[in-house]
Amino acid sequence: MEKIAQETKGKSFRTFKYSFDGIGVPSFDYDDHKDITWEQIGESVTQKKAVDLTEEAKQIAQIQPLFSYFLDGSRRVFKVDDIAYKNQVFPVVAGQIGIGCCSRIDKNMRQLKFNRRLAIALPKIASQDDWNTKQFFNSLLKKVNTDEGLRKRSIEFTDILPYSYKKDEDEKLENKAIAVIQDLMIEKEKEMVAYLASQNLLSQDKYLLKDGSLEYRVIDMKNARELRSFKNNYRWVVGASKSFNPENCKDHTGKNNSNLIADLKSFHRTPVSMYSSPRIGNMKFAVWYVRIRNKKHTNNAFDGILKLEKILVLDDEIENGIDTEEVNLITANIINERNPVCYGADFRWANHLYPVYVTETYVKSQYISNTLFLNLF
Repeated sequence: MEKIAQETKGKSFRTFKYSFDGIGVPSFDYDDHKDITWEQIGESVTQKKAVDLTEEAKQIAQIQPLFSYFLDGSRRVFKVDDIAYKNQVFPVVAGQIGIGCCSRIDKNMRQLKFNRRLAIALPKIASQDDWNTKQFFNSLLKKVNTDEGLRKRSIEFTDILPYSYKKDEDEKLENKAIAVIQDLMIEKEKEMVAYLASQNLLSQDKYLLKDGSLEYRVIDMKNARELRSFKNNYRWVVGASKSFNPENCKDHTGKNNSNLIADLKSFHRTPVSMYSSPRIGNMKFAVWYVRIRNKKHTNNAFDGILKLEKILVLDDEIENGIDTEEVNLITANIINERNPVCYGADFRWANHLYPVYVTETYVKSQYISNTLFLNLF
């Protein structure tokens, strides 16, 4: 912090450091977002009620699973200081980001690729170069990494990220700082999927299961070719969200159907809906829900229910929805991934799929300890 304050001509207050984990940050309570337009039925065969996949899940249990790769991105975010510029005090937020991918070969889970980022979020006003803010923060990063304490521990920060410091009644500055670290995590997730696609590892027989939503922001993509390439990377990718906002549970007409989702019987899925969102450009998604645990073994209405998403890539999918047989195959495979159960090891056990849990555990095992990380500042 002394180095940052010196280089940015700010005043460090050496305030109390703490982790944001466990503190309510409304922006990230759920994997989904509010600005969704529910447009139409999202599968080729119109379903008027929940679909029972118990038998299909049993029939495919002995064959090769559809999912061969598992991706998890996670972050730990900390308030590390307050710093003053022009008589105003701003929070300094730092975070550890881990993006990990595991593969499953002959029923054995193995690490495939891992990317760790150590990031610091500063207000844009910290830049001493009004013309080239990016260059200034890149230069600051190099100077921070010359710190003797970092070198002794063989630790290097990878990113210094500017956040907007404009006053907003609805959003605290801490949340704006957390948001830029969250955005970095999402960018690195996208890069990991692009790597898997470039290596031709994904196919109709080897899907990638991503922990969390696929609602990536692609509105900033510069041209149609870039967007098309992004879509193609996700052709064989399914997103599974353990937590979702019940207020956003709607059918294709836009009516709330959270009660029907909560009442799903074991191994039943909802009909598929198609939606779009301004934050994700002109892309369309298929979304549906499935219950993987019996209600009598869970505590809350949405325990044991997963929200599944798939980006619609092909023209036929965008026009008529995803093929119902593919939906059933994906969902039956998800049902078969429910065991073994990580009961007691994670409070979200009822919504966890074991390979995802293993991948998430692997990613978190690569973190620097919270105590060491905070002591860097």
